[in-house]
Amino acid sequence: MSDTSAPLPYEGVRVVEFTHMVMGPTCGMLLADLGAEVIKVEPIEGDNTRRLLGSGAGFFPTFNRNKKSIALDLKKPEGVEAALRLVATADIVSENFKPGTMKKLGLDYESLKQLNPRLIYVSHKGFLPGPYDHRTALDEVVQMMGGLAYMTGRIGDPLRAGTSVNDIMGGMFGAIGAMAALRQREQTGRGCEVQSALFENNIFLVAQHMMQFAATGRAADPMPSRISAWAVYDVFTVKDGEQIFLAAVSDKQWTIFCKAFGLEEMLADPRLKTNNDRVLARDWMMPMLRSHLAGYSAAELSAVFEKNELPFAPITKPQELFDDPHLNATGGLAPIRMNDGSMSKVPLMPFTLGGERPGIRIQPPLLGEHTNALLKEVGYSDQQIAEMKKQNITTGD
Repeated sequence: MSDTSAPLPYEGVRVVEFTHMVMGPTCGMLLADLGAEVIKVEPIEGDNTRRLLGSGAGFFPTFNRNKKSIALDLKKPEGVEAALRLVATADIVSENFKPGTMKKLGLDYESLKQLNPRLIYVSHKGFLPGPYDHRTALDEVVQMMGGLAYMTGRIGDPLRAGTSVNDIMGGMFGAIGAMAALRQREQTGRGCEVQSALFENNIFLVAQHMMQFAATGRAADPMPSRISAWAVYDVFTVKDGEQIFLAAVSDKQWTIFCKAFGLEEMLADPRLKTNNDRVLARDWMMPMLRSHLAGYSAAELSAVFEKNELPFAPITKPQELFDDPHLNATGGLAPIRMNDGSMSKVPLMPFTLGGERPGIRIQPPLLGEHTNALLKEVGYSDQQIAEMKKQNITTGD
């Protein structure tokens, strides 16, 4: 932040998280980025995302920065006892295990609030309590049943969004709920349970399409098949097969666009006078525009659109973003330790505080990296810790 001595907003808040995969870890990461001390309780073998391949290979370094790690075997009473000692020191507990798992361990909200009435307990699930809450949910499951896959794919070809939108946003809403509960605790002196869920998050995302139907009586078409509200709002294939998204979403922008590309005849055509006229004329207008622009390179089009303050976007692959000049110039990427110990860069939170992005204070922890220090803090002696390691109740440094 501009004042480097200014504390982060959640410094002094302790979070103990029992989380894995994406949803729960996202909640903890957001709170950690904002200054909270987040303690990740991992099984002896470590969070499974440390070992995932394919699309999950980047989960752990992406969602576990600024956290501490303690390894505990919660299947053993001694491991649960150590977890309970940590919880007694916490402001927030966060979890995203299957319904009933935490209750079996004695780590559910009803049990823990007896230990710590000021505790805020954030539970991340597939569904909020109701007829579906017994189901096992994944991001893709709720995208399919919640209308998002239908809206993303072509008619007859539902398609999940290209990232873990519900997991990530569900974790974010869990963190927002925790922030609200902290404020409420200031007023009442009591903690509470916060619940966030994948399905309800997905419904929040598609609310605009639900309300479109409520307002018009017409069902929303999937995005690839929709009738756009704007006449020029498309991906164009141009010179050398490159692709670029171009838009002109107002009558003023249409005028600028036509003048920039020598389309005075189209500008003067009374059939294309207003945006709504152009929407109705897309069947014959768009082929003309595509033909006219096909000989330009994507870079040439970008330069003209940027000069004239028109919306445009090159079609970019995720791996190309590591070299994005804007992200690198504005501090949007920070050094991160990967699972194999190598270093890469990771996107930071998409907001600033005092002109700066909340950064990385602690690299994603090694398994049990903070075990010894945390156990000592809650009353365990060196001898007790050594014995716990001998019995495989804990591991780490």
